[in-house]
Amino acid sequence: MRDVSPALQAHLDAGATTLAKCWRVTLAGGAVRGFTEHDRDLSFGATLFRAATGFAGSAIAAQLGLAVGDSEIAGVLSDEGIDAGELEAGLYDGARVETFLVNWSDAAQRVLLSVAEIGEVRRGAHAFEAELKSVAARLNVAVGRTFQPVCDAVLGDARCGVDLGAPGRHGAGVVSAPGDGRVLGVAGLDGFPAERLAGGVLTWTSGANAGLTAELRGGDAGTLELWRAAARAVEAGDAFTLTAGCDKRLATCRAAFGNGANFRGFPFMPGNDWIAASPASGERHDGASLFS
Repeated sequence: MRDVSPALQAHLDAGATTLAKCWRVTLAGGAVRGFTEHDRDLSFGATLFRAATGFAGSAIAAQLGLAVGDSEIAGVLSDEGIDAGELEAGLYDGARVETFLVNWSDAAQRVLLSVAEIGEVRRGAHAFEAELKSVAARLNVAVGRTFQPVCDAVLGDARCGVDLGAPGRHGAGVVSAPGDGRVLGVAGLDGFPAERLAGGVLTWTSGANAGLTAELRGGDAGTLELWRAAARAVEAGDAFTLTAGCDKRLATCRAAFGNGANFRGFPFMPGNDWIAASPASGERHDGASLFS
């Protein structure tokens, strides 16, 4: 039950209202950002809620019990609002969002409508939409190991144990031809194994994207292809480092990294086609697909 102050209730009962929504976003690092759909900045609770950011919110779907309620917010990507680079860097992933209904003529008259977390974010060239999930969404998160044929560790983490600082597993280079920001001409990667680029991680060390990371789709010594275009403009001379990628298969873990003893998948578990298997002379039944 929401605690509506008598002053705000009187304002609501008056019929003609001066109301606006405000959103207070608390990032994982503790930084707080405020936004409002009103055409002037509002301030309360030691937070400045910026206008002119294009923020708008959908209706809130309220659910009884532990059902997951959701809504959405949308806004323009800008320096004063949400920066595309920060969005790409994951600074808003899982951020806490408080939604207020505020009497903009007297910000002391306000009520907290909901508390949610940012879920899926869809970003375009100039705007974004973010899904807001209630805290009950945490009950849908899988906890613990995932049983699957491929490895569920992150290459180079404590469970994997691979040293990404070893030769052939890391490199550094510069952009020679920015292209469209997704397919880049590069220099400085001579000798880096091309087969280890797919799934690798590129970290920008200079330029407008400095500090941001991107996953590699593939490439070779002279070209890198990212899964998504860089969040900000890429210029010739922008520097980067990269680490090798892994396709999570046991054969790759053994051959490319000599790390089969630490493989965190279950490559010999029966697949869905196991139920269709039948005895046959001279055939090996190892759980692989019968139709591939």
